[in-house]
Amino acid sequence: MQEDTFKTIAQPTTELLFKDRKSKFFAQAFPISSEDEVKPIVEELRKKHHTANHVCYAWQLGEKEHTYRANDDGEPNNSAGMPIYGQIQSFGVTNVLITVTRIFGGTKLGVGGLIQAYRAAAQMALEDAKIIKKILTAQFQLHFDYPEMDKVMRGIKQRNLEIVSQKMEIDCRLVISVRESEAEQTLLFFEEMQHVRVKKME
Repeated sequence: MQEDTFKTIAQPTTELLFKDRKSKFFAQAFPISSEDEVKPIVEELRKKHHTANHVCYAWQLGEKEHTYRANDDGEPNNSAGMPIYGQIQSFGVTNVLITVTRIFGGTKLGVGGLIQAYRAAAQMALEDAKIIKKILTAQFQLHFDYPEMDKVMRGIKQRNLEIVSQKMEIDCRLVISVRESEAEQTLLFFEEMQHVRVKKME
């Protein structure tokens, strides 16, 4: 059976502080559903911490195929964004943005020190997050006449499917939601019903 669940976070976390030799690293995790949400969050953090030298972050999107980005925001190459991204991978979450805002404390940490600090801050944010499992679903439209209603409803109940929307006019149109791993069997089940047209929705 194919895996049809993914892990993400339920809501934004509160800001947590990690300190290293007077440098302050404020870490936070946010659930996101598109890349467009990243910029406004980062800009908001720059306003909030106007003395911050760097707002570094990493995000990952996608339930099956993942896209990600890691941003060092002026820190030495791969010393901030990638260590943050490493924690996203290590916790196995997606549709998530982790930000770490740094206020310089006067002592240089060196690349190794920075990698450790950004990694630790990102880890704190994810440990604080409420990680939830979501199910991947597929949707089908069923199109049939009223006499088929009982049969269709029985099938929906029997297979424990969720009705997303219904339109009852001259004929009936239902949109149902099904776990992705059961999509194929569900499609076959309704295709075998006479007088019921079924199509997968994109």
